[in-house]
Amino acid sequence: MPNLHPVRRPLRVAIIGAGIGGLAAAVALRQRGCEVVLYERVEKLEEVGAGLQIGPNGVKVLRALGLEDELMRNAFEPLSIMSVTWDEGRLRFRQPLKEVSRQKYGAPYLSAHRADLHNLLRRATGDAPLHLGANCVGADTVNATAIARFADGSTAEADVIIAADGIRSAIRAQHFGDDAPRFTGMMAWRAIVPMNCVPTRIGPNGAVAVPHGEYFGWIGPNGHVICYPIGGNGDRLNIFGGHVTAEWVEESWSVPSSREELIAAKAGWNEALLDMFRHVEHVYKWGIYDRDPLPQWSRGRVTLLGDAAHPTMPTLAQGANMAIEDGYVLARLLARHGDDIAGALTAYVAERKPRTDWVTLKSREQFVSNQKPSPPPFVDRTWLFVNDVVREEPAHAPA
Repeated sequence: MPNLHPVRRPLRVAIIGAGIGGLAAAVALRQRGCEVVLYERVEKLEEVGAGLQIGPNGVKVLRALGLEDELMRNAFEPLSIMSVTWDEGRLRFRQPLKEVSRQKYGAPYLSAHRADLHNLLRRATGDAPLHLGANCVGADTVNATAIARFADGSTAEADVIIAADGIRSAIRAQHFGDDAPRFTGMMAWRAIVPMNCVPTRIGPNGAVAVPHGEYFGWIGPNGHVICYPIGGNGDRLNIFGGHVTAEWVEESWSVPSSREELIAAKAGWNEALLDMFRHVEHVYKWGIYDRDPLPQWSRGRVTLLGDAAHPTMPTLAQGANMAIEDGYVLARLLARHGDDIAGALTAYVAERKPRTDWVTLKSREQFVSNQKPSPPPFVDRTWLFVNDVVREEPAHAPA
């Protein structure tokens, strides 16, 4: 007797970009039985940068992907978060982090080297094909097929194409305008220093204790410096040296720098901080860009994810977290909607935009607040941390 109910073939998804967002989407899609192929423009897959922060909201997604145990072996839980003055190193505030995060937010707050998270996600994609040196220049929907086009003239077909190709996404430019990203007025140095070069007491007469394992930030008139441990044993300190400037004159958004340039930029800041700078080795400087929230992310069977959809300033430390959430939500909706690709992509944008818009705009607000003579309290991130996209809780932003 003929089979009257043929087995539906797996959804075929092509992901353009193998950064954190693209890889997270690939893991989530494969978890739901989808066929995934990744295309990455670089010839060698490696993550440029240093540390990043994985909020409880991001950890919840990685937990659902079965990656929490490995993540915990390669990341660090800061003891508390503290803020000190830029010149004297006086304590502005200190709040417990490790002892309250799991209870209050449902997951730990972690700091990690970006490469460790990237490698973890890459391993989790298993045998999903990854094509390097594949420079995507656009993507279209022809009838019921999504087609990606590459600079060498080749093409790739799929049921859905996810553009996770970053702030300068070619697919975003094709479908939603090729305007340049907005320079935010901030550039930053990124560096790492061995923890044994980090002071444990700062401030007048060493009055402020800074045990190794703390997350501490220096807030000053021309920027801020954020420091937190990375690595499974916290033996390195990640440094993000933000600097307010009128323009970014470099051709690239990331260029090599030096500790001498970093020290010169923070002349007059606390000596304990400057002494840490003297021990860093490799230093890169970055221009910080973002974009205004985009009204729509999808066209036909092509959609945007992560920085391609909603690049944001790092002042709330949510860029990677939002991309990880995007990947999970998109995979869930594609699996749920089956053949209704349009319905899945509509639901994806509707669910994600309120949250990512809030992060983009509040990150800008935090940047402005940091420059005030007496900076107000940090933007409350409770809503971000408590919300759990795995459990499909409402993502309505607070008033």
